[in-house]
Amino acid sequence: MTSAAMAGAKRRTGRSTGRILPILTVLLAIIAIWYAGAVWMNATWVRDQAARADTVLTTSELVRQTLMLERPVLPAPHQVAAGLWEGVAGQKITSKRSLVWHGWITLSATLAGFAIGTAAGILLAVGIVHNRAMDQSVMPWAVASQTVPILAIAPMVIVVFASMGVTGLLPKAMIAAWLSFFPVLVGMVKGLRTPDAMQLDLMHSWHASRAQQFWRLRLPSSLPYLFASLKVAIAAALVGTIVGELPAGATAGLGARLLSGSYYGQTVQIWAALFAAAMLAALLVMLIGALERLTLRRMGLAR
Repeated sequence: MTSAAMAGAKRRTGRSTGRILPILTVLLAIIAIWYAGAVWMNATWVRDQAARADTVLTTSELVRQTLMLERPVLPAPHQVAAGLWEGVAGQKITSKRSLVWHGWITLSATLAGFAIGTAAGILLAVGIVHNRAMDQSVMPWAVASQTVPILAIAPMVIVVFASMGVTGLLPKAMIAAWLSFFPVLVGMVKGLRTPDAMQLDLMHSWHASRAQQFWRLRLPSSLPYLFASLKVAIAAALVGTIVGELPAGATAGLGARLLSGSYYGQTVQIWAALFAAAMLAALLVMLIGALERLTLRRMGLAR
């Protein structure tokens, strides 16, 4: 290896270390605070049990017991990690105790709602940009729709669909679509309006039709805004799906795991389901990010 190559490798290693070190520092700080909080919040229960048994606890014994409770007020990080591992790798995928199985139920409704919301957001954005009447009528209603709490809408949606004999995936998908369409709408409207007057005048000088202006100017200009809004929309769709699983008393999905955990005081189960949902959301956002880089690179809009 030449000296230049070695120097380049060292620079890359230094940059990687410079990026990873702050992340690890923050992560370790969060874990330390989490452990301290678990000890503090679980100590009352441990002291009460020791008093009933007329036992005197040392500080080390108190800390050890607070981190080993079966149903802690706040589970310690290692308990959540163990619960997450048990739910992902310790069960058959087809088992109803598997977080993979519950995650798939939630994911299917999330993707369906995300597809519906994205399609609705894009179509409405195109109409708003090209039609002044829609701009003045639809956009205010779209903004107003997001002021209603999703916790108030979800039970109504579930009840209305159930009265029509529709249960399962579709009601949850509609709740997910309700949350996901707005970011796509706003981002797409902003992106479609990105071309300035000079670019539009140039298209007019080429006698380009409105369809040609859309496909060759407005749509390519809107893609960076669209992908940014899609990352927000997919996370919102996942939240909407989980919220939709709660009022129906669902028996499948990550929302159902949260619900059953709250019923039986299984806090470790609740936290494991929360982390599974967070990991699923991160994976979906990363997939959209990868699609964004691929699409923009193919179109020559990014390196």
